[in-house]
Amino acid sequence: MGLLDNSGDILLDCVLTDTGRERLAKGDGSFKVVKFALGDDEIDYSLYNSSHPSGSAYYDQEIMQTLVFEAFTNNASAMNSKLITNPRANLLYLPTLKINEFQTPRNPTDQLWIVAVDSDTYETEFPSVKTGVMAGVDKITNALQVDQGLDTAEIPPAYGIGDLIETQYIIRMDNRYGRVVSQSGVPANVSYIDDDNIATYFLNYGSDTQFIWRNTNQQTSAGKETIAGPRGTTLIFAIQSTLDLIQSDFLFTQTGTAKTYVNACYIIDTLVRVEGITTGSRIDIPVRFAKKQ
Repeated sequence: MGLLDNSGDILLDCVLTDTGRERLAKGDGSFKVVKFALGDDEIDYSLYNSSHPSGSAYYDQEIMQTLVFEAFTNNASAMNSKLITNPRANLLYLPTLKINEFQTPRNPTDQLWIVAVDSDTYETEFPSVKTGVMAGVDKITNALQVDQGLDTAEIPPAYGIGDLIETQYIIRMDNRYGRVVSQSGVPANVSYIDDDNIATYFLNYGSDTQFIWRNTNQQTSAGKETIAGPRGTTLIFAIQSTLDLIQSDFLFTQTGTAKTYVNACYIIDTLVRVEGITTGSRIDIPVRFAKKQ
């Protein structure tokens, strides 16, 4: 990754992702660009200087002259902060995504969510405190709940979220370690797996009813709701460990480390990313896969 010099002109550096290049390489005439994304990861908006001595034309000078990232093709790491378009000019608050830790709290010891990859690990290593521990095989417990809405006390929940409701979600996670499943254990459909083994799941409100539903609670509900203001949709999903983790220690020895709970365990720490397609909100969820040695 490199940086492009920027004298103040607007630069637009575009590339195809690895997946796009793979589809172009097929050469069957079916390739066409139907979607694109813009990002501003390198921009520090605190550089906006409304007291610049040269006047308003120079308020954003430092921002406009910031070096910009050279576009790169790895879609797993490109554009962590994507731009969105909303025609409304009267927005005081933007929607956010938050883990509802009243419903699905993280493990109090490790301060993340743990997937016990097999039954032996689940029962032996977490015999009493199973808070924040998911069974990765035959029991779906402690599914992750992500709430969407306006997290402000300035607008009461009963006011409603209007067109800022999130209706489509993307879940991305390392396909070597786990699969996205519903609370009842029904697997979500994988949309595609990229060359870095990152699986992408597209879930839609209305069709994927096992994963997404409307949060109609309009009460403050202290100790239950994590969104202070108007609420949109709720996404709930669990993680099922892969056969590679259940039947082999290879990935643990190659990409993980060790930790003692009751006994010595292999662990792999990773992130599961949830993005709202409609609103652009995003959250990274820290997840640990654990297996008794």
